Amino acid sequence: MNAEAMRSEPSRINTPATNGDRLWADIVSTARFGAADKGGVTRLTLTEEDREVRDWYVAECRALGCTVEIDAIGNIFATYAGEDMSLPAIAAGSHLDTQPQGGRFDGILGVLAGVEILRTLKESATRLRHPLVVVNWTNEEGSRFSPAMLGSGVFAGAMALDDAQARTDREGVAVGAALDAIGYRGEATIDPASFAAYVELHIEQGPLLEASATEIGVVTGIQGLRWFDVAITGTEAHAGSTPMAQRDDALVAAAEIVLAVRDIAHQNPPGVGTVGFVEVGPNSRNVVPGSVRLQIDMRHPSETGLDQMQAALEDAVRKAGPGVALKHIWSKAPVVFDPTIVNAVRASTGALGYSATDMVSGAGHDAAHIATITPTAMIFVPSKDGLSHNEAEYTSPEECARGAEVLFQTILEIDRR
Repeated sequence: MNAEAMRSEPSRINTPATNGDRLWADIVSTARFGAADKGGVTRLTLTEEDREVRDWYVAECRALGCTVEIDAIGNIFATYAGEDMSLPAIAAGSHLDTQPQGGRFDGILGVLAGVEILRTLKESATRLRHPLVVVNWTNEEGSRFSPAMLGSGVFAGAMALDDAQARTDREGVAVGAALDAIGYRGEATIDPASFAAYVELHIEQGPLLEASATEIGVVTGIQGLRWFDVAITGTEAHAGSTPMAQRDDALVAAAEIVLAVRDIAHQNPPGVGTVGFVEVGPNSRNVVPGSVRLQIDMRHPSETGLDQMQAALEDAVRKAGPGVALKHIWSKAPVVFDPTIVNAVRASTGALGYSATDMVSGAGHDAAHIATITPTAMIFVPSKDGLSHNEAEYTSPEECARGAEVLFQTILEIDRR
């Protein structure tokens, strides 16, 4: 389906339609902020590249007549006035930061679709009854500062502001200092109760929609996750002169834990487990490793499943030996989205004539935090080959346009209700 057809379909429900070509041009244009060698993006949160894309976003929203406010953790709220400013706002958005060598669609699609909706409202002289807020959340990825979803977590009250601002990256730079360095530590105080609803458009980051040739994922919830750090202490020794039977090899113990994480996930379907970070010391070819650090990510749609996976991991750590220490550093409980907002997504998708399926998100999103304080739902569009957090990440212009149109019609549906 071409972009022109995409724009003509929604006329069946007699509302303005977003411009898929214009949205795609923004996706291509904003990929220059942190452009990576293989066509992706490296735009870690609160870096100079993040400042550049934030500046672009703020300028675009102000040019469309929005009031732009920034809170103390750097979340950006662009408000387009509604007919009745006493009504709580309808919110949409996502994040502008990426993983190292990440893709051009993860996160930013939801923000750019919000900007495109603002343009559509302005050029069609359409006013919603409610104000519309498009949000960029700080540090969703967690690739520079831990934990992930930091900005939305502070907004939702899941983390104290002071604690969040004190978090440091690997170079020891604190979030607060990084905000100051790029000029995005704001002073606005946004009341979480001021949102009537929150809807987030995102790429699926998995293979299910593409495999089933389905156009839209109606997201009913997000699986829970737990993060763990493992520190393994062995004994550094000469690789040539130390007999195998007398070695205390930290990397061998680490390998056992890595395999255990894989096996635990297989034993607790549909859970998933990943060891995504390994640091070996002294990391020399001819030295038996004396220390290893691992970072583990475990996810499951149920709290019971997470409990079982954690118990199995703790058992694997005990079996790996006395030099292994496990630390549980962060959790996010499984989330069930608001049925009324989910139904609004279904109704809008059906009115547009797109194929759809209900699904639970495998990835974490800012919507997980916002759902604890505001009626929330998400919309997924397909990811080619299921790839994300990868420079090859791709969602076609037509797929992006469909997602933006479903987001817009969902906002209109919520506004009408």
